[in-house]
Amino acid sequence: MENENKEISLPTKYDPNAIEKGRYDFWVNGKFFEAKDDENKDPFTVVIPPPNVTGRLHLGHAWDTTLQDIITRVKRMQGYDVLWLPGMDHAGIATQAKVEAKLKEQGTSRYDLGREGFLQQAWDWKEEYADFIRQQWEKLGLGLDYSRERFTLDNGLSNAVREVFVTLYEKGLIYRGEYIINWDPATQTALSDIEVIYDDVQGHFYHMKYPLVDGSDEVEIATTRPETMLGDTAVAVHPEDDRYKHLIGKKVKLPIVGREIEIVADDYVDMEFGSGAVKITPAHDPNDFEIGNRHNLERVLVMNEDGSMNENAGKYQGMDRFACRKQLVKDLQEDGVLFNIEEHMHSVGHSERSGAVVEPYLSTQWFVNMQPLADASIELQKGDDKVNFVPDRFEKTYLNWMENIRDWCISRQLWWGHRIPAWYHKETGELYVGRDEPADPENWVQDEDVLDTWFSSALWPFSTMGWPDENNKDYNRYFPTDVLVTGYDIIFFWVSRMIFQSIEFTDRRPFEDVLIHGLVRDADGRKMSKSLGNGVDPMDVIDKYGADSLRYFLATGSTPGQDLRFQWEKVEATWNFANKIWNASRFALMNMDGIKYEEIDLSGKKSLADQWILTRLNETIEHVTRNVDKYEFGEAGRHLYNFIWDEFCDWYIEMAKLPLYGEDEAEKKTTRSILAYVLDQTMRMLHPFMPFITEEIWQALPTKGESITVAKWPEVRNGLHNEQASEEMKRLVDIIRSVRNIRAEVDTPMSKQIQLMIKAKDEEVAKQLNNNRHYLERFCNPSELIIDPNLQAPEKAMSSVITGAELYLPLEGLIDIQEEVARLEKEWKKWDDEVKLVQKKLSNDKFVNKAPEHIVQAERDKEQDYLDKRDKVETRINELKS
Repeated sequence: MENENKEISLPTKYDPNAIEKGRYDFWVNGKFFEAKDDENKDPFTVVIPPPNVTGRLHLGHAWDTTLQDIITRVKRMQGYDVLWLPGMDHAGIATQAKVEAKLKEQGTSRYDLGREGFLQQAWDWKEEYADFIRQQWEKLGLGLDYSRERFTLDNGLSNAVREVFVTLYEKGLIYRGEYIINWDPATQTALSDIEVIYDDVQGHFYHMKYPLVDGSDEVEIATTRPETMLGDTAVAVHPEDDRYKHLIGKKVKLPIVGREIEIVADDYVDMEFGSGAVKITPAHDPNDFEIGNRHNLERVLVMNEDGSMNENAGKYQGMDRFACRKQLVKDLQEDGVLFNIEEHMHSVGHSERSGAVVEPYLSTQWFVNMQPLADASIELQKGDDKVNFVPDRFEKTYLNWMENIRDWCISRQLWWGHRIPAWYHKETGELYVGRDEPADPENWVQDEDVLDTWFSSALWPFSTMGWPDENNKDYNRYFPTDVLVTGYDIIFFWVSRMIFQSIEFTDRRPFEDVLIHGLVRDADGRKMSKSLGNGVDPMDVIDKYGADSLRYFLATGSTPGQDLRFQWEKVEATWNFANKIWNASRFALMNMDGIKYEEIDLSGKKSLADQWILTRLNETIEHVTRNVDKYEFGEAGRHLYNFIWDEFCDWYIEMAKLPLYGEDEAEKKTTRSILAYVLDQTMRMLHPFMPFITEEIWQALPTKGESITVAKWPEVRNGLHNEQASEEMKRLVDIIRSVRNIRAEVDTPMSKQIQLMIKAKDEEVAKQLNNNRHYLERFCNPSELIIDPNLQAPEKAMSSVITGAELYLPLEGLIDIQEEVARLEKEWKKWDDEVKLVQKKLSNDKFVNKAPEHIVQAERDKEQDYLDKRDKVETRINELKS
């Protein structure tokens, strides 16, 4: 549908809030973001990394989703059938903690409500915060297909989770066992290894002596966690350690407790570390657990799930673990057992969710046997269908983790989540795992635990497409997906798990590319956190500067894989850019004289400026398209910025005023057509970065179509390309800039006419300059303009050397010859440095012999150009000095 051009101008002031208001509804109601299942188009699929329904989105989410929006908007405009699937994650631990905190404020608890009552509270929370998240997606302008929105606890995904669990169990890849796990005493749930954050903490080494039962000797041991000694069931030494060989098999008496425990020999012990003897607590340390298995040692658990001491701790029962430590140390000192406390900096695990110190804890949990799954994932990366990491250095990070994988603890002691599909017979204790509950459910009790949130997130690329129904239309058309965009901080948590689950259950990679970005940090490079008070709400940024400014800053402020520093002044700079675009568009629209789409005609006679801007548009289309395809959004943005600000706004629009304000109607028509065409094409390129302002401007332009969101992506038009015009225009711009710079140096305003003399390199350059002298007369304001290849340089003049010409501005009475010589000597030094730099490169045989011929030739051309400029400046210096 042709835009009837109801508006021929835009409002005077650029107001992002006014332009952005209501625009998203126009897109959503127009169904421009919905995948069309159009068999005539190639599909292109992205699934959103589902945000947790625990609160509002932060800047990291805004960055991540902006990059996805750019990718999908470009692909939609390039003619793909794009599906960008939205959804949210139930976030088991985090959401349950939030809901429980809310209940506590209300004077109740989940136990008061019961499981069903609590889950209803959690679902109410989900609905409230899901609305917040959708509102934020709207403010950011994200082109999501809401008709396919998913949630990790909805019925379809829950079926997929159960199918995966049961299948892995039937294959022997899921098992239930007693093992040392990472336990969070604050949330009272198990954690996977990657949910534990290690921080260096100033602690202590406590040195103690355990006496032999026969009283003949003592064995020195040291620990950082003395409270665990209450669960010691052995002391281990190395079998080859001569200091202890004679003690192997004997027993020591455990202080405080009085239990007799054996001295065992085990190769695990490091003879060089400490005393060479270590206490063994199989229920509270993963390495001790393994030693205990080898020596059939008793497992004595001395803590409760909340981190307090249990009945096995004797008189310390009921004390918090750290209070117990303090009292136990005092008691051991009084008994003469603890003889030295040494300060010790060591790495302590903390819960990623609650921040509590993690306790290695003996517990019966569900695990995934990871080795076969990891092996398949590693093998995938050796073939053509591997997952491509961008930047590729992150593939090594991924593989290193896969090659050192440990079994994955997947059970969590929560109520909010996918309940484990396992039942225990009330009388026999028999275990049943199945897709459906037992036929006689009254005789069975379902496992109380739920699955790790990442278990369901790992299925996201294919469970959202209808799997396990392999006949599902979306699954067959849109899976595997094309690109995943995510941060480097969740390669282990999420990316790796999606890959191995997809290989296992679909026999395909889940996505072709993984685009990795960094973290958003504050202006000083610090991680944003509540404790530092340096967080920034993206909605606040939008309220102040608009979504387009925030998006452009986020998209162009970093390179793939690198962190991004948030700086308000840079967001303000992008607002200035948007304001520049707005004002340039207003000028263009006001001077189009109501031109309609079918009246745009680029076949007329074009001025040099016309030919140049069309050529530069072609080059910008090529650069932007290539860089977007490589996910180099910063580079794409740089090319767009330079073209729009420096070339279209600062040069072409100013030059377009000459024909627009002139008398030649044919020139006016051509200029209007070029303004309309260039602005249209530029808005299309800029649209994925700044969707709101570009739609507003595009709707006011003489265009064809309902929305810029589905307008065709710009393509290079060779018939509008003219390298010669581009070179000529560059020379004109260099002359005008040089004249302006010289005027500024001697404080001569543009309103004052001056004589301008140009010595052209040859007759051809002189002809080109004469053909376009009207530009020089308009923008240099000369009283007299002389262009001559045989020009004799005047004695007293300011001068400048550009490629193909020398400029002289006789400024009698305004120039100090000594100052001009000094200026020229600086210019000579500049060109001399350039000469040395390029000659150094050309003297490198490795470069000359290995670099592509056109690159080497380009360097040789530079060398000649710099030599010419240096020689001309040197000649002028000598003339002035003489």
